[in-house]
Amino acid sequence: MKDYIEERAVEIAVYIIENNATVRQTAKQFRISKSTVHKDVTDRLLQINPSLAREARKVLDTNKSERHIRGGMATREKYLHQHG
Repeated sequence: MKDYIEERAVEIAVYIIENNATVRQTAKQFRISKSTVHKDVTDRLLQINPSLAREARKVLDTNKSERHIRGGMATREKYLHQHG
């Protein structure tokens, strides 16, 4: 594997853990696709640094389980701010 890809995978994991970031936020921050973020954390990082991969995965799993709540709150905010 290329060095820069390994470095990116580690940077992505650290960013996710430190910022409690979602896949979408991470993709935007690193200017890469969501699928690349996912592949880096779930596949590539497991080979490079398994414990870091597990930590990042925990954050992503938590975010995924709370996703429906954030979506509902965003929709609520949207309608609260509309004057109609």
